[in-house]
Amino acid sequence: MPLPSPQTLDFLLTRRSRPARNLGLPVPDRAALLVLLTAAVRVPDHGKLTPWRFVVLHRPALARIAALIPARAAALGTDPDKLAKTVAQYAQADLAVVVVAAPKPDDKVPLIEQTYSAGAVCLSLLNAALAAGWGANWLTGWPMADRVLLDGVLGLTPAESVAGIIHIGTETQPSTDRPRPDPAGLTTWLDP
Repeated sequence: MPLPSPQTLDFLLTRRSRPARNLGLPVPDRAALLVLLTAAVRVPDHGKLTPWRFVVLHRPALARIAALIPARAAALGTDPDKLAKTVAQYAQADLAVVVVAAPKPDDKVPLIEQTYSAGAVCLSLLNAALAAGWGANWLTGWPMADRVLLDGVLGLTPAESVAGIIHIGTETQPSTDRPRPDPAGLTTWLDP
């Protein structure tokens, strides 16, 4: 008989991200963040390859990224109406952790499994931050997929990519939950 953990299950059944725009100071200090990162790496990792790593961005680094976005957006012909929101995602943030997908060459573990593992790290970090009482949100967006912008900022190798950016801070205003999908409509049961 399994040993249940009702508090953990209740957390998972009620967890929700907090909008990044609603996160402010204080943010976790280095010691508190290391606890969250320790929880984040407890994910499936076939072959123990550790196909991910972290880049921690504090306000000055986030502001540098925000300052680079308008010129790159103009070069790409990005819709100006969308630009302000994208810039604000970085300019207004106090702390974000970039989860870098860092695949390792391996004959037994396909690239897709390593990519999924990096995604699991994102969700695990998000949940660890929420469980610790912080507000948190997993974001991406075109700047984190743009190699021209990233190459000079995050120090990624050509094989690496951004799996997600986890914004972490103190919730500055309450947020409401959104409607969730009904798993009954998404599930096929193959009974014996």
